[in-house]
Amino acid sequence: MRRLGIVKSGLGCLICLGGWGSFAVEPGLAQELDSYSQGMVVSAHPLASEAGLRMLQQGGNAVDAAVASTFAISVVEPFSAGIGGGGFLLFHEAETGQMHSLDFRERAPLAATEMMYLDEAGEPEPRASLDGHRAVGVPGTVAGLAEVHRRYGVLPWEEVVEPALRLAEEGFIVHQRFVDAVERRQEVLLGNAAAREAFTRQGDLYEVGETLRQPQLAESLRRLAENPGDFYQGEIAEAIAADMAAYGGLVTLADMAAYEPIWRDPVCGMFRQFQVCAMGPPSSGGVHLLQILNLIGDRPLETQGLHHPDTVHFLAEAMRIAYADRATYLGDPDFVEVPVAELISLGYAEYRRPQIDENRAQDSAEVTAVDPSRLRQVGESPETSHLTVVDGDGNGVSLTFTVNGGFGAGVVAAGTGILLNNEMDDFSVAPGVPNLYGLVGGEANAIAPGKTPLSSMTPTIVLEDNRLRLALGSPGGSTIITTVLQVLLNVLVYELDVAEAIAAPRFHHQWLPDRLLLQEGGFDSETVENLRQRGHEIEQWGGWGNANAIVVTEDNRLQGAADPRGDGTALGW
Repeated sequence: MRRLGIVKSGLGCLICLGGWGSFAVEPGLAQELDSYSQGMVVSAHPLASEAGLRMLQQGGNAVDAAVASTFAISVVEPFSAGIGGGGFLLFHEAETGQMHSLDFRERAPLAATEMMYLDEAGEPEPRASLDGHRAVGVPGTVAGLAEVHRRYGVLPWEEVVEPALRLAEEGFIVHQRFVDAVERRQEVLLGNAAAREAFTRQGDLYEVGETLRQPQLAESLRRLAENPGDFYQGEIAEAIAADMAAYGGLVTLADMAAYEPIWRDPVCGMFRQFQVCAMGPPSSGGVHLLQILNLIGDRPLETQGLHHPDTVHFLAEAMRIAYADRATYLGDPDFVEVPVAELISLGYAEYRRPQIDENRAQDSAEVTAVDPSRLRQVGESPETSHLTVVDGDGNGVSLTFTVNGGFGAGVVAAGTGILLNNEMDDFSVAPGVPNLYGLVGGEANAIAPGKTPLSSMTPTIVLEDNRLRLALGSPGGSTIITTVLQVLLNVLVYELDVAEAIAAPRFHHQWLPDRLLLQEGGFDSETVENLRQRGHEIEQWGGWGNANAIVVTEDNRLQGAADPRGDGTALGW
């Protein structure tokens, strides 16, 4: 028996699959699929979810669906992620029970130098690591998708690329988030002739409801459907390198040819009865997610209720500790020694936990990383995009990818339609200098040729009794780790429905700047005042993140939800 899932809101079935892209769906609603379900896809855009769902319907597995959805997001949400960027993937292989993680993050060009964004006085050049060709790192998305598909996909490669190709060639209806993203970055986009051609009507901005076609991107996708290697050693690689050379960028044909994705060990740890696995360095996400969960330990969060001021305070202080450690220790493990085992150890959590004052917020200047020798003694964009897939065999994919800031570097490689990232900003331009998301770093994340910049991306998969229980993730720059943490706790500890877990108000602390962010309207005045009385400097924001998740129930039903803060949806059959 195969069927579409029914939205749990009581509004009836809001999904009607017909011709390509010809369905209506209300974003952000959960779906619950019965035990006959053949799988589920949740992504940041309905058309990307549909692309993945069609792979499942055509006999594909979770990897095929994830690859198709990733390519589709590259077309319909170029401001958040794309084939000119990079990311991380976590894959739970049901047959073997193994957890695999793939690093296809962007890398620094071979000509990159530690001081490349500093002026003669040693001061950072404004926006040099954010705008234009010099901000671009070597893209990894195509290599990563080709590699995971080669190893684990079952459908022909050209079949999983085809939905994105059609969306680029035939076009899609422009939505509000696209319009807003273009308006935010219109100065740099209009300043690049190829970007201006790709994302505007001869300089006029698209409006909601109009159709955007990307013929040059479609031609690039057609080449990639025939041979993904063309991106790194063929005509596409040559076009990217030529565009870089023409505008002062550092990425060369040699950089493109040298790029290879890296299979890395995921970081895994126990939280109560759950095994939590996430991406390890060069992502900081998995390390600090587990670090905070260890600090929570058996603290009875559920007895206080969601967003009790004692809980918010404790978690904010735990976040403060984790982000202080991030700034000191985390970087590319191929270049620096990252004390992963120590940071995620129970012994380290036991050492750090007593440093949290239950009644007072610490000044971030008081919270510093522990000396490495002491660590060993204790024993142990607002952009970006995320998607989750679970197939009928219990395989699960959690994938986060990005071009970093909105529309990346704001440049398109001439003749290709491919938007390029500004991932070089995720390095430490100089010690103590914050990046786009306010994160600071040190020598561990300094620029070096061929090095991978530190990331906060946190694709996560949770097992219970060796069985997939939860797959989740989110975009959001520096807030990714804390968003994933809160969704995970909402599902596993507070036992919220997956849609409620994702929609719940969020809070965030990242050590520096020293402030506690609260979602505006999500916390009552008594809680806010209580936190202020404890010494928290509070800022209230309108909301952040665009999380999605799939829960596997005890009776093997699938429940999925996309964030109501975005345009995504859950689709399944």
